[in-house]
Amino acid sequence: MTPRIGVLALQGDFREHIAAVREVDAQAAAVRTTEDLAAVQALIIPGGESTTIGMLIGRNDLTEPLEERIAQGMPIFGTCAGMILLADQVLDGRPDQYSLGAIDMTVRRNAFGRQVDSFEAAVEVPALPGPAVPAVFIRAPWVERVGPEVEVLARVGAEDGTDRIVAVRQGRAVATSFHPEVTDDRRFHRLLVDIVQEET
Repeated sequence: MTPRIGVLALQGDFREHIAAVREVDAQAAAVRTTEDLAAVQALIIPGGESTTIGMLIGRNDLTEPLEERIAQGMPIFGTCAGMILLADQVLDGRPDQYSLGAIDMTVRRNAFGRQVDSFEAAVEVPALPGPAVPAVFIRAPWVERVGPEVEVLARVGAEDGTDRIVAVRQGRAVATSFHPEVTDDRRFHRLLVDIVQEET
């Protein structure tokens, strides 16, 4: 059975994720309402502006349905702003910063700098077979703390000389600081499909 993957389509680069999902032979659906959410087996939260996406989740009455689906084990993948929204603690956020708490981690917003500090890097992801993953960082967060059940999938060197966590997985939840949807590499999207198919 072909999995039906939803992409939260309230703000940000959801169109690129929809195209990427179709490239891995899954059905893609834009999610804007509770009905949309109920019709998908997994969800991608795209990059964009995390506070705006969080606000729109509330305005569209998706807060409780999203939290319930995550608690029930719905596979979920967050990129950049999506990583921030999946964290249970956010640093440098606004006072009204909303997050879903799906992954036991502390994320720092805009940690790699402003838009002008955007960069690309080849990131080693041992959990994914093949060469290094091409990673595009745009006003990207990084992870400062992970809980004991969180698997660190990738790190990248920062200007201060430290290796920063930029990809994680906890159970059926995956998050990256970077934007795999704007490259030709679909391994993270395939990983999400694999997670869905593991439970069917």
